Amino acid sequence: MQLQHAWERTLLDLAHEATHSELPATTTTFDPLLLEQAYQQCEAITAVNSRSFHLASRLLPTEKRRAARALYAFCRVSDDIVDRAQGDAQEQLATWRRRAIAAHPPLDDLVAIAWADARLRFNVPIRYVEQLIDGVARDFQPVHYETFEELAAYCYGVASTVGLMSMHIIGFAGQAAIPYAIKLGVALQMTNILRDVGEDWRAGRVYLPRAEMAHFGVSDADLAAGVVTPRWRAFMHFQIERNRRLYDEAMPGIGLLNPDGRFAIAAAADLYRGILDAIERNGYDNFGQRAYVPTARKLRMLPGIWWRSRRAAPELA
Repeated sequence: MQLQHAWERTLLDLAHEATHSELPATTTTFDPLLLEQAYQQCEAITAVNSRSFHLASRLLPTEKRRAARALYAFCRVSDDIVDRAQGDAQEQLATWRRRAIAAHPPLDDLVAIAWADARLRFNVPIRYVEQLIDGVARDFQPVHYETFEELAAYCYGVASTVGLMSMHIIGFAGQAAIPYAIKLGVALQMTNILRDVGEDWRAGRVYLPRAEMAHFGVSDADLAAGVVTPRWRAFMHFQIERNRRLYDEAMPGIGLLNPDGRFAIAAAADLYRGILDAIERNGYDNFGQRAYVPTARKLRMLPGIWWRSRRAAPELA
């Protein structure tokens, strides 16, 4: 794959660093009843927090589905420590980091147990785990991204790493798949950012690239006012169109995944991409309206996604 953006090279270097990090040498045997409880906990966390991912992961074979939901639960816990923790959140995240890379986590931490089993079973590189936790830890500091390149690096840490770990669970055709997973992660996280502008502002965070805001004449005062203006529409149109191009550029990578996982990943991408359409249907009002794809619409989308995923051909050039 020929890289199409300058920021991709830096992110690709991070991914290659992780692929050369330590891999688990052995698997760990857990009590079967405890392990079942642990995976059930991850299933419940996924069902409550992400309907789109819960639906998409249902399309995976049983063992991979359980591992994917353990991955989701690991990510959810990591996010929640930063966003919702009481007390010393940084110390809590450090403790969680140790548990998330441990082969023998505490027996009273069901998510850590399920994640350890999944990570070791599918040989997920430890460095991806560390990169994700480093990524979410960036939210401890004031959020400020001057350029899209800086924002893409943040998106790598909190989202591309998830796609790269997911590839190990699903199976993939070598290093050629990595750039596509990176780009899809950036696209997914940017969709989150565009959907959650109002929510993030109220939490004291602005992820939008400052230089691009200035180019379109959008200021913090506009975010505080929460009023959809012609300047805001033009800015959001630009952001959404770039985001759609990122999805388009990432989708050939579906053909580099194990066939039994292509439908699930294509569904996860297309269902989430639908949020961009919802933002437009809301008249670009992402200050007070939460854009989402209704369940009925998701179900209507699945046959077309299935057909496209079946036709996905490996993209090796």
